[in-house]
Amino acid sequence: MTTAQAIVLAVIEGLTEFLPVSSTGHMILGSALMGIGSEEFVKLYIVAIQLGAILSVVVLYFQRFFQSFQFYFKLLVAFVPAVVLGVLLSDKIDQLLENAMGVAIALLVGGVILLFTDKWFKNSGTGSTDEVTYLQALKIGLFQCLAMIPGTSRSAASIVGGMTQGLTRKAAAEFSFFLAVPTMFGATAKKLYDFYKDGYPLTGEEIKLLAIGNVVAFLVAILAIRSFITFLQKKGFVAFGWYRIVVGVIILAILLSGRSLQVI
Repeated sequence: MTTAQAIVLAVIEGLTEFLPVSSTGHMILGSALMGIGSEEFVKLYIVAIQLGAILSVVVLYFQRFFQSFQFYFKLLVAFVPAVVLGVLLSDKIDQLLENAMGVAIALLVGGVILLFTDKWFKNSGTGSTDEVTYLQALKIGLFQCLAMIPGTSRSAASIVGGMTQGLTRKAAAEFSFFLAVPTMFGATAKKLYDFYKDGYPLTGEEIKLLAIGNVVAFLVAILAIRSFITFLQKKGFVAFGWYRIVVGVIILAILLSGRSLQVI
């Protein structure tokens, strides 16, 4: 992977990590289109640079993120389902990551759901993440686990999960942002451990690429979060639903035409 390719993937990550469009789906397809999808380091890279993106949450919501120990316990409760299922289904998840058709279908199904999300939850009214109960946090965490299917979107799953618990679009999105911190930190740590365990020590060049990728993802994500919250409050999810459908259809068209998309 070249520096330019690393930057492209980092921009994709920064733009899509907090949008309900699947950052992982976009990155594995982006790496496939650039012809680097089969490289072992790329498999690590597309997970590890998500750490840079989620650190933007800590910066933007610094005061609110460090608000109380009780809030941390709620995030921990929401995080537990991903830990348990991530360990139990690790091999299956890796297999799903290699399936471009699965990514396309997940994008399409999620897109259709987002078209109706605003109507289904138009009466959601809890506007503060402080009011989330432990049971609600657990349920949101269970919704987040749907994102283990590549193309689903961790952000979409957890935001919709929050809205099923009576949160407003803004509150659900913000809780999703906060939940991303332990979730993606854990995913990055596990991926790094697996990388070393499988006998792939990082080279100096790869460490440099990871550093560049995390910085780029961090900067782009800051802009994306601010824009997303404003757009979501005014317009809702419909535009994201149509976007997912269009991307899913394009991927299906490529695959059905006989062309191969070799993803990670």
